[in-house]
Amino acid sequence: MRRLFAVALLLSACGGSDPAKTGDDTMTNGDAPKTPGDSGPPINGTDAGDTPLTGTKYTLQWGPVTVQPHFEGTQCVILQLSNDTDIKVHQLHNTLSTGSHHMIVYRDNDPKDAAGQTTPVNCQPFTGALNASGMVAPMMITQKQNDPLTLPSGVAYTMKAHQMVKLEMHYINSGDDPIQVQGNAEFYAADPTTIHDEADLLFIGTPDIKLPPGMMTTVNQFFTPSRAKIDLSGSKFFAITGHTHKLGLDMKVGLGTSNGATPTMIYAPNPFMWAEPLTASFIGNEFEVPQGTGFNFTCTYYNNTAGQVQFGESANDEMCFFWAYYYPSQGAHVCVHSDTYGGLDVCCPNDDPHDMICPLIASKF
Repeated sequence: MRRLFAVALLLSACGGSDPAKTGDDTMTNGDAPKTPGDSGPPINGTDAGDTPLTGTKYTLQWGPVTVQPHFEGTQCVILQLSNDTDIKVHQLHNTLSTGSHHMIVYRDNDPKDAAGQTTPVNCQPFTGALNASGMVAPMMITQKQNDPLTLPSGVAYTMKAHQMVKLEMHYINSGDDPIQVQGNAEFYAADPTTIHDEADLLFIGTPDIKLPPGMMTTVNQFFTPSRAKIDLSGSKFFAITGHTHKLGLDMKVGLGTSNGATPTMIYAPNPFMWAEPLTASFIGNEFEVPQGTGFNFTCTYYNNTAGQVQFGESANDEMCFFWAYYYPSQGAHVCVHSDTYGGLDVCCPNDDPHDMICPLIASKF
């Protein structure tokens, strides 16, 4: 029955003026509620870019590519790092040019990609993250033009000698002239003797987005990892980035036991800037998501277009997602929750050899 709900959901999913004011029901950082008796991690932690970048640096580049006016696309390259031995990547730093919507950095251990692909080619968005084998796994997602990420002490991503890396770029040129789009990914290696845990990433959100024209809409969902058969008990989360498209006014993430319970807020930027969303670091204040608890997340939009806007990967559609970095690794997953179809919680990839949900999710990105 759960699979039938998911199939119905995913087959139904499908992109001006100043936004209206959000009113009194929009929480500022100081207003965000916390669970009584639990101070929790500080809201928004610190800016992930506050730590200097150190260590041996390895750099990969996507593009540059000339993008014609009024054109949107997603293209990938598969490149090889120059490391002669295994390294422990403790810091990452991505930079994006104008026209870049976002870039995903994948660690690629798929044998079919061993030859690489140095010229950007069209590719299906997020297919690396949804790869059933788990051999292509996201390390970092960037929407900001300058996006550094430092992992906690003793935590890293292991990169094999001459590691293959996939860079996926989603770009859009909304102007009247051609532009050059480029992305760079830097990897900073730490002393391997200082590393004891592997990091990983969860990309969590909902397809339950239908925004009527000319009005404000708030989407609120609750994702429980244990219901999606992901055991995160004991895992420590150290950074979060919220994600909407251009109609997004606000994005918040809290922790709780149900959608009806008052959450402990952990991510509530004020203001939220959809094009340059805050990457909040909780290093020193890492938080856990015990069995039975989950993420309460909310996105607020103002649809200033003449038509209904729905969920979709295009910049003209909308999304309500966040990516969360954690350790020790239980794998990288794309996870969705839907209230519309029975309170569905699912993560991809998963261990079900007969799973039909994850390919459908991939087809909607």
